[in-house]
Amino acid sequence: MEKKLYTVTIFSENTVGLLNQVTIVFTRRQLNIETLSVSPSALKGIHKFTITSYASKEVIDKVVKQIDKRVDIIKAYYNTDDELVSQEIALYKVATDKLLALGSIEALIRNYAIRVLELTETCVVFEKTGTYEETQRLFDELSQTIGVLQFIRSGRVAITKSKVERLSDMLASIEKKQIVEE
Repeated sequence: MEKKLYTVTIFSENTVGLLNQVTIVFTRRQLNIETLSVSPSALKGIHKFTITSYASKEVIDKVVKQIDKRVDIIKAYYNTDDELVSQEIALYKVATDKLLALGSIEALIRNYAIRVLELTETCVVFEKTGTYEETQRLFDELSQTIGVLQFIRSGRVAITKSKVERLSDMLASIEKKQIVEE
Protein backbone atom coordinates (compact mmCIF):
# COMPACT_ATOMS: atom_id res chain seq x y z
CA MET A 1 0.00 0.00 0.00
CA GLU A 2 1.35 3.38 -1.03
CA LYS A 3 1.62 5.89 1.80
CA LYS A 4 1.27 9.59 1.10
CA LEU A 5 0.70 12.73 3.12
CA TYR A 6 -2.94 13.46 3.90
CA THR A 7 -4.38 16.50 5.62
CA VAL A 8 -7.24 15.64 7.97
CA THR A 9 -9.60 18.48 8.82
CA ILE A 10 -11.89 18.16 11.82
CA PHE A 11 -14.60 20.59 12.88
CA SER A 12 -15.90 20.51 16.44
CA GLU A 13 -17.04 22.59 19.33
CA ASN A 14 -14.23 23.56 21.69
CA THR A 15 -14.54 20.52 23.98
CA VAL A 16 -12.06 19.57 26.71
CA GLY A 17 -10.34 16.23 25.99
CA LEU A 18 -11.30 16.08 22.32
CA LEU A 19 -7.70 16.37 21.11
CA ASN A 20 -6.81 13.33 23.20
CA GLN A 21 -9.70 11.35 21.68
CA VAL A 22 -8.59 12.29 18.17
CA THR A 23 -4.93 11.40 18.72
CA ILE A 24 -5.91 8.00 20.14
CA VAL A 25 -7.58 7.16 16.80
CA PHE A 26 -4.27 7.83 15.01
CA THR A 27 -2.28 5.89 17.62
CA ARG A 28 -4.48 2.81 17.35
CA ARG A 29 -3.87 2.73 13.60
CA GLN A 30 -0.10 3.08 14.14
CA LEU A 31 -0.09 6.50 12.42
CA ASN A 32 2.28 9.27 13.40
CA ILE A 33 0.87 12.79 13.41
CA GLU A 34 3.33 14.90 11.41
CA THR A 35 1.78 18.31 12.14
CA LEU A 36 -1.15 19.53 14.20
CA SER A 37 -2.83 22.92 14.27
CA VAL A 38 -6.01 23.92 16.10
CA SER A 39 -7.82 27.25 15.87
CA PRO A 40 -11.27 28.79 15.71
CA SER A 41 -12.81 28.41 12.25
CA ALA A 42 -14.68 30.96 10.14
CA LEU A 43 -17.90 29.65 11.70
CA LYS A 44 -18.62 31.11 15.16
CA GLY A 45 -18.24 28.60 17.99
CA ILE A 46 -16.62 25.94 15.81
CA HIS A 47 -12.95 24.98 16.02
CA LYS A 48 -10.88 23.51 13.21
CA PHE A 49 -8.18 20.87 13.69
CA THR A 50 -5.70 20.45 10.84
CA ILE A 51 -3.64 17.26 11.12
CA THR A 52 -1.16 15.80 8.65
CA SER A 53 -0.17 12.15 8.58
CA TYR A 54 1.37 9.66 6.15
CA ALA A 55 -0.98 6.79 5.41
CA SER A 56 -2.55 4.72 2.69
CA LYS A 57 -5.88 5.93 1.30
CA GLU A 58 -7.66 2.98 2.90
CA VAL A 59 -6.25 3.64 6.37
CA ILE A 60 -6.83 7.41 6.33
CA ASP A 61 -10.39 6.80 5.14
CA LYS A 62 -11.01 4.51 8.14
CA VAL A 63 -9.41 7.01 10.54
CA VAL A 64 -11.59 9.87 9.32
CA LYS A 65 -14.75 7.75 9.47
CA GLN A 66 -13.90 6.72 13.02
CA ILE A 67 -13.24 10.34 14.08
CA ASP A 68 -16.43 11.48 12.35
CA LYS A 69 -18.49 9.09 14.52
CA ARG A 70 -17.47 10.82 17.75
CA VAL A 71 -20.26 12.77 19.42
CA ASP A 72 -18.30 16.01 19.77
CA ILE A 73 -17.19 16.03 16.11
CA ILE A 74 -19.30 18.04 13.71
CA LYS A 75 -17.48 16.85 10.58
CA ALA A 76 -14.15 15.26 9.66
CA TYR A 77 -12.65 14.75 6.23
CA TYR A 78 -9.31 14.44 4.48
CA ASN A 79 -7.61 16.03 1.48
CA THR A 80 -4.49 15.59 -0.57
CA ASP A 81 -2.09 18.48 -1.19
CA ASP A 82 -3.50 19.24 -4.65
CA GLU A 83 -6.92 20.02 -3.12
CA LEU A 84 -5.54 22.55 -0.60
CA VAL A 85 -3.81 25.86 -0.19
CA SER A 86 -1.50 25.42 2.77
CA GLN A 87 1.38 27.11 4.56
CA GLU A 88 3.63 26.68 7.54
CA ILE A 89 5.61 29.25 9.47
CA ALA A 90 9.17 28.71 10.62
CA LEU A 91 11.45 30.71 12.92
CA TYR A 92 15.24 30.52 12.71
CA LYS A 93 17.74 31.97 15.18
CA VAL A 94 21.30 32.48 13.94
CA ALA A 95 24.38 34.18 15.38
CA THR A 96 24.69 37.81 14.23
CA ASP A 97 28.47 37.66 13.72
CA LYS A 98 28.25 34.54 11.52
CA LEU A 99 25.39 36.06 9.53
CA LEU A 100 27.35 39.26 8.92
CA ALA A 101 30.37 37.22 7.83
CA LEU A 102 28.23 35.90 4.93
CA GLY A 103 28.36 39.30 3.33
CA SER A 104 25.04 40.21 1.74
CA ILE A 105 22.13 39.51 4.04
CA GLU A 106 19.88 41.24 1.52
CA ALA A 107 20.35 38.42 -0.99
CA LEU A 108 19.31 35.87 1.62
CA ILE A 109 16.22 37.91 2.51
CA ARG A 110 15.21 38.33 -1.14
CA ASN A 111 15.95 34.76 -2.25
CA TYR A 112 13.89 33.22 0.54
CA ALA A 113 11.29 35.98 1.11
CA ILE A 114 12.07 36.06 4.82
CA ARG A 115 11.41 38.69 7.48
CA VAL A 116 13.77 39.75 10.22
CA LEU A 117 11.82 39.62 13.49
CA GLU A 118 14.62 40.48 15.87
CA LEU A 119 18.16 41.74 15.47
CA THR A 120 20.50 41.99 18.45
CA GLU A 121 24.27 42.05 18.88
CA THR A 122 24.25 38.30 19.49
CA CYS A 123 21.49 36.87 17.32
CA VAL A 124 19.05 37.39 14.47
CA VAL A 125 15.60 35.78 14.28
CA PHE A 126 14.12 35.18 10.82
CA GLU A 127 10.56 34.23 9.91
CA LYS A 128 9.77 32.23 6.79
CA THR A 129 6.24 31.39 5.70
CA GLY A 130 5.80 28.77 3.00
CA THR A 131 5.48 25.10 2.29
CA TYR A 132 7.37 22.47 4.26
CA GLU A 133 9.87 22.18 1.40
CA GLU A 134 10.49 25.95 1.33
CA THR A 135 11.04 26.27 5.07
CA GLN A 136 13.25 23.18 5.07
CA ARG A 137 15.35 24.50 2.17
CA LEU A 138 16.15 27.66 4.17
CA PHE A 139 16.96 25.58 7.26
CA ASP A 140 19.32 23.41 5.22
CA GLU A 141 21.12 26.42 3.73
CA LEU A 142 21.49 28.22 7.05
CA SER A 143 22.68 25.01 8.73
CA GLN A 144 25.34 24.44 6.08
CA THR A 145 26.58 28.03 5.85
CA ILE A 146 26.40 29.60 9.32
CA GLY A 147 24.63 27.21 11.69
CA VAL A 148 21.21 27.49 13.27
CA LEU A 149 21.02 28.16 17.01
CA GLN A 150 17.29 27.50 17.30
CA PHE A 151 14.57 26.39 14.88
CA ILE A 152 10.81 25.82 15.14
CA ARG A 153 8.17 25.11 12.53
CA SER A 154 4.41 25.36 13.02
CA GLY A 155 1.89 22.79 11.96
CA ARG A 156 0.24 23.12 8.59
CA VAL A 157 -2.60 25.57 8.21
CA ALA A 158 -4.77 24.81 5.21
CA ILE A 159 -7.95 25.72 3.42
CA THR A 160 -9.59 23.93 0.54
CA LYS A 161 -9.44 25.29 -2.98
CA SER A 162 -13.23 24.98 -3.24
CA LYS A 163 -15.32 28.13 -2.86
CA VAL A 164 -16.64 27.27 0.61
CA GLU A 165 -15.62 24.91 3.35
CA ARG A 166 -17.20 21.44 3.21
CA LEU A 167 -18.69 22.06 6.62
CA SER A 168 -20.60 25.08 5.27
CA ASP A 169 -22.12 22.88 2.55
CA MET A 170 -23.07 20.23 5.10
CA LEU A 171 -24.66 22.74 7.48
CA ALA A 172 -26.58 24.38 4.61
CA SER A 173 -28.03 21.01 3.51
CA ILE A 174 -29.10 20.20 7.09
CA GLU A 175 -30.76 23.60 7.40
CA LYS A 176 -32.52 23.07 4.04
CA LYS A 177 -33.85 19.67 5.21
CA GLN A 178 -35.16 21.20 8.43
CA ILE A 179 -37.03 23.89 6.49
CA VAL A 180 -38.57 21.30 4.16
CA GLU A 181 -39.66 19.13 7.12
CA GLU A 182 -41.37 22.05 8.87
